Parts: sequence; C-alpha cells; structure tokens
Amino acid sequence: MARYVIGDVQGCFEELTLLLGRLDFDATRDRLWLVGDLVNRGPQSLEVLRWVMGQGGAVQTVLGNHDLHLLAVAAGIAKRKAGDTLDAILDHPQCAAFCEWLRFQPLIIDLDDFLLVHAGIWPGWNKDKALEAAAAVEATLRGEQWRVFLQDMYGSQPAHWSEARNKTERLRFTINACTRMRFVDEHLNLQLKFKGELEQAPPGLQPWFAAPGRKRTPRVLCGHWSALGLRMQDEVWATDTGCIWGGQLTAVNLDTAQVIQQPALQSYQAVTVE
Repeated sequence: MARYVIGDVQGCFEELTLLLGRLDFDATRDRLWLVGDLVNRGPQSLEVLRWVMGQGGAVQTVLGNHDLHLLAVAAGIAKRKAGDTLDAILDHPQCAAFCEWLRFQPLIIDLDDFLLVHAGIWPGWNKDKALEAAAAVEATLRGEQWRVFLQDMYGSQPAHWSEARNKTERLRFTINACTRMRFVDEHLNLQLKFKGELEQAPPGLQPWFAAPGRKRTPRVLCGHWSALGLRMQDEVWATDTGCIWGGQLTAVNLDTAQVIQQPALQSYQAVTVE
C-alpha cells in the first residue's frame, strides 16, 4: 500500500487523471489525501468532485477556501466571483447532494505522523488545540445552523485567537487560519492581505510555519499557496504548485517523500486570485 498527498486540484481533472496514472494509483490498495480546493478556477470542478465522492475511504480531503465558497454560493449567501468555474456544479440537479457531502468533510485530518489542512496550522496552536478548534467548525458546518455559520464566516477579524470574544469569532478565526492563512506578524496575528512570494513580503511578515515561538505539531501537509510552490521541510510539506496557473499538479509519497508531478495542460487563469 502506498500513501500519497496531492496539492490543490481546483477543477484540473485531466491533470489529476494523468497524475493518478503516473502513481499507478489503485483505490483497492493505496490511500490518497487531498489538501482541499477540489473545485474552482479550473475547467472541470464537477468531474473532480464526483470522482472524489466516488472513491469511498480510499480518497479523503479537507475543506479549502474555494470549497467553502462553493457552499456559500450554492446556499445563496455569497455571489459568484469573476474567474469562478462553478456553474456545472451549481446548475446540476444533484447540486444539493454535492454540497451535503462537502459540508461533512473535515477541516483538519490527523494522520498521527502528519496533520493535513488546506492553508496551515496557526503557530499559536499545538496539535490538540488545532484539532479542538477544527472540530468546533466541523460540528457547526454539519449542524442545522450551517447556513448561519456560512454567513458569519466572512471577514478577517479577529486576527488573533486571544481576541475571539465569542463562538462566532472563534469559528471565523479557525476558518481563516486553516483555509486562508499564509503570513503572520511578530505577534502571530493573521496577515491575510499579502498573497505573494516570500521574498516580496512586507517587513514584519513571516510565513506561518517559520514564526518564532511556533508551537510544535506533527509535520503539516498543506496547499493553498501557489506562490510558495513545492516546499518540503521538517515541519511542513507545501504542495500547491499552481496547476491552474500553468504550473504542475503535485503528489508526494508520504512514506518515501518521492515527488511526482504532472505539468498543466494549459494555464486556466491569467492572474493570481484567492
């Protein structure tokens, strides 16, 4: 049995199919984890979503910001954005079933030796605190008030866990940390505006995984940050290599650290957007 993680697919179904062929992936034998953002920006979000749903326990995913955006648009809470490629899902007669499946997906998956999350683990959390915060989001998203939750999740405040004054703010902070975070400042405040490369970051900002005083966790498997690219360090394996921008779709063998990549068949987006 082989264990793999694959970075942000974002509707790039042809590249996913080719990459799985390179892996010789067999759902009866192997296991695959996806770092979220199954959908949007690429051309075949519906096909990606249906494939993942059909693999049972052999393929698991966490929620990314684009997956949550799909839920919010389908629920009538958010508007479609320029560059969205969600129409095939939103117009499908089984859209409600797709969304029902999505909202029961986790925010963090604990693999013992790894933590799988879309954007990252806030550096002020240890493993137990991160899982506790994620569990609160998951329970709310799966509950009867999930539409209210989606209405409340938008916004960039609070920027620090200690500033969250109530359940709604704790849930919003957790969503932002787990699905939107790239940089923090010296006080570990989330800095969500800058989305570019490390070398171009404004003074005082640092990537979340390099923050001084960051609490120890198992190695984090994440994506979300295409400008960062493939990064394999002791503390983090970042796997978003920008397939939708004409880069690659990347898989990593969790046991051997072997990297397998499928180049994009074309660039599906002209400019970087979240």
